[in-house]
Amino acid sequence: MKFKLLFSFLLGSAFCLSAQQGYKDGIEYFRADQPEEAEIILTRTINDPATDKAEANYYLGLIELQKGNAAQAKSFFEKGIAANAADPFNLVGLGAVDLKNGNKAAAEALFKSARQIDKNNPRVLVDIARAYYNADPVAYAKEIEKTIMDARKAAKKTPEPAIYILEGDMLAPTNVGEAAGYYEMAQQADPETKYPEAYVKYARTYFTVNPKFSIDKLNELLEKQPNSALAQRELAEKYYESDRLTLAAEQYGKYMQNPHHFKKDEIRYVALLHFGKKYQDSYDLAGKILVEDPENIYMQRMQFLNLEKMEKYPEAKAAAEKFLANPAAQGKIVPNDYTTLGDVLQVLGQDTLAAVQFENAVAVAPDRKELLKDLSGAYSKAKMYREAADAMQKFVDEGDATTNDRFMLARRYQNVAATETDSVARLATIGKALVLVDEVLEKVPDNPSIMITKARMLFVKNNNEADQATIDTFIKATELLDKDPNNVTSRKQDYVTAYNQIGNYYLKQGDTENAKVYFSKMLDITPDNEALRNFVESLK
Repeated sequence: MKFKLLFSFLLGSAFCLSAQQGYKDGIEYFRADQPEEAEIILTRTINDPATDKAEANYYLGLIELQKGNAAQAKSFFEKGIAANAADPFNLVGLGAVDLKNGNKAAAEALFKSARQIDKNNPRVLVDIARAYYNADPVAYAKEIEKTIMDARKAAKKTPEPAIYILEGDMLAPTNVGEAAGYYEMAQQADPETKYPEAYVKYARTYFTVNPKFSIDKLNELLEKQPNSALAQRELAEKYYESDRLTLAAEQYGKYMQNPHHFKKDEIRYVALLHFGKKYQDSYDLAGKILVEDPENIYMQRMQFLNLEKMEKYPEAKAAAEKFLANPAAQGKIVPNDYTTLGDVLQVLGQDTLAAVQFENAVAVAPDRKELLKDLSGAYSKAKMYREAADAMQKFVDEGDATTNDRFMLARRYQNVAATETDSVARLATIGKALVLVDEVLEKVPDNPSIMITKARMLFVKNNNEADQATIDTFIKATELLDKDPNNVTSRKQDYVTAYNQIGNYYLKQGDTENAKVYFSKMLDITPDNEALRNFVESLK
């Protein structure tokens, strides 16, 4: 889908948090498998008075460990211990570093120390089990199983949601149904909704199986946490992924009102507004982002696309040229950028320049053979008939051409032949057109438009003079038109063309009687044509 393609080009942008809810939001994002967002929040809030520095450093360490930066992770865990030596989790973090480094004995000594600090805390045991799992789920399978069993014993009186979440995470890659079941158990064990990631992970895991259930689960989370930026954002994403773009735009709009949204999500919202046909709103938000980031190529692109949709063509042309000239855009320009500019230039009457843009589109994506059809159309509009035929022929030669594509190629050759001054070249070109149109008529023999096109081709073949073959074909076309009485009004011009050609042919042959028959037919469908009426009256 074109929208999703464009959406993918918006994801590389820089982003920042527009407000700070607190470090716990960062923890929430990390547990929901969004480490980039988590790192932004935790880094920004680490020095806030309300931040538990031991806890915040623990999660910053886990983020670095996930990125493969063991030394940096160790530094964060040590900072966490310095902030609060009675917090067991940073010892778990140091143990996770040792596991990554292949030092199991040192890791287990640290895990033992952590368990002694806070005996029978199932959360500590779950994080130890997760450290084993992240290091090597196969090599440490026994340790993972035993530690999870210890966590269950510790949580015997009060169910611990984190246990179910870990078990769901372990199953998610291979068994989405069972994983979703564990996430649901976590939700049931969490009446205060302290683990919103259980809802988010359920939605992500089960989405491919049943998108509706996933979306319902996120709506359930929003009912419990109506101000949760994470819940609002996830719901908007799932609407988008299920192609419910109107609902996605609406939900993103609500999320944008949350002071804790991310700047990169404003960029996504610009695209959603555009494809929701709210072009002015999309244009305005893109402009706001460009004030802060004037060279943002994605927003420059969206301004151009919105101006085109609002039919502000001179402004769209200027915006496109600015975007295409941006050095940062090089290597990131997509065919739609060029073809949309080509459409704008055609509206502005600059057909030759438009054709150049369609050439650029083909050059940037030579594997997308359908662009050759667009290029052929652009050449034809610019009256570059030979180039139009060549491009369409190349498309057909690629294979999988439809009957309509072959008919279009025939029309392209007809245009070339009509402008040929050399009679030999004209006959060769119109011959190609006639071969193609006969192939099409074999597939759709009852189409009057195609029959009329063939008659016009024969007219060109005969040096713009009708011969008997031309007239016979026009007569066949009128017989096909007669099969549907509605054609007298809906396709009146086709009748006029055919009757006029047939009448003139008989007139030149001296057959006044037949000429009068067809001119009279023409008069029947154009009764207000007084000049024709007088002419018919004169044919005696």
